[in-house]
Amino acid sequence: MKSATIDQVDTRILRVLLVDGRISIQQLSEQIGLSPTPTARRVQRLESVGAITGFGARIDEAALGFDISVFVSVQLDKQVDDALAAFESAILQFPEVVDCWLMTGNRDYLLRVVTTNLSDFETFLVGKLTKVDGVASIESSIPLRRVKSAYARTP
Repeated sequence: MKSATIDQVDTRILRVLLVDGRISIQQLSEQIGLSPTPTARRVQRLESVGAITGFGARIDEAALGFDISVFVSVQLDKQVDDALAAFESAILQFPEVVDCWLMTGNRDYLLRVVTTNLSDFETFLVGKLTKVDGVASIESSIPLRRVKSAYARTP
């Protein structure tokens, strides 16, 4: 998606929706100081240009028993299209991997892996990730605490 042209009203809409994606158009319009019909049109436009990609619940993983997040850097033995595609295809099959980023620098991918405990992480690491074809090296880092969390950045 190319950068959408948005104004200050669009920015206010995005900021309100970021906090409460379930807010009604009526409530949203009251918060941003615009009547409901133009507010609804603006939300639809923001969706159509791809600035809003969907609405969903934010889930506390620890409340569901997933107490461990591990950041895992992966280096492949080859950085060719087929190797990247094969790795990405394998990663899509692992529910433990909640984020996967293709990176620049000395590592090819950065993953956020979420498990119930360190033993389950070890099972994932040894039983799944190390068995993906083309993985040359893996480096894991366990975060101590989250300092900042934002779902997205707004203007």
